Amino acid sequence: MIRKFLELLIIGLLLLTFIGCHSNNIKPTRDAPKVWRQVSRDEVLIQKDVPVFTFNITKKFPHDVTSYTEGLLMSGGYLYEGTGRYNQSKLFKKDLETGKTIKQHSLGPRYFGEGIAIFKNRIYQLTYKSNVGFIYDKNSFELKGGFHYPTQGWGLTTDGNELIMSDGSAALLFINPETLKQTRYIIVSDDKSEVGFLNELEYIEGEIYANVWKTDLIVRISPETGKVTGWIDLTGINSDPAKLKYPYVLNGIAYDKKKERLLITGKCWPEIYEIELVPLVNR
Repeated sequence: MIRKFLELLIIGLLLLTFIGCHSNNIKPTRDAPKVWRQVSRDEVLIQKDVPVFTFNITKKFPHDVTSYTEGLLMSGGYLYEGTGRYNQSKLFKKDLETGKTIKQHSLGPRYFGEGIAIFKNRIYQLTYKSNVGFIYDKNSFELKGGFHYPTQGWGLTTDGNELIMSDGSAALLFINPETLKQTRYIIVSDDKSEVGFLNELEYIEGEIYANVWKTDLIVRISPETGKVTGWIDLTGINSDPAKLKYPYVLNGIAYDKKKERLLITGKCWPEIYEIELVPLVNR
């Protein structure tokens, strides 16, 4: 008990030091509207100016049904996952094929874990409403620092140069991973209006892929302009009826660049799906 208390005390002091150094650098893009537009599948299917894809499942992998997935990525042949919920939030390194946990770290009861990203030898992890992010050593999971942001934390990814963060709005924030200062932001929009509720993120071959919260849709985004470049309709990917309703929503995109495979899962879903994209015709 004493050892655990000392560990938490050290972590708290470390975070205060780092967050104090990196506070007030990330700023809200603007006053958020009371209600963001929730894109529907019907709206997507009638869009003619951007491609829409469905999917084929090519392989399935086991996924822990207690993992409330908030961040997912592949690095070095391993699966990294950040999970949410208070008193349950963790960071994992796993074997994709077996689902076996290789390494894990608990955030503690006061934090609701969110999106994750790996830059060089560091893992960055957001929290939902605590306005702090954590920085870990990739190999040891040792806490190395933290940073502050005034918005909610939802999704996180990297293009290899900057971190890209979502906060549940239509905005994506670009952050220097070394200085932890915001460099710019984009507003995501299609031919109708802004696309809100952007959640888990993955940077794939020059585009940003984002889960749209409480839908079976992934939106593909230009990182330069914020314009929608395509949609992926994943309706029916999870056949488990117990995992189709809120809060067990689709949330988790990982791309294995070496093997060129796209992985999809959801919160507490029993499986991770490797999929291939199929252009939707006859819309």
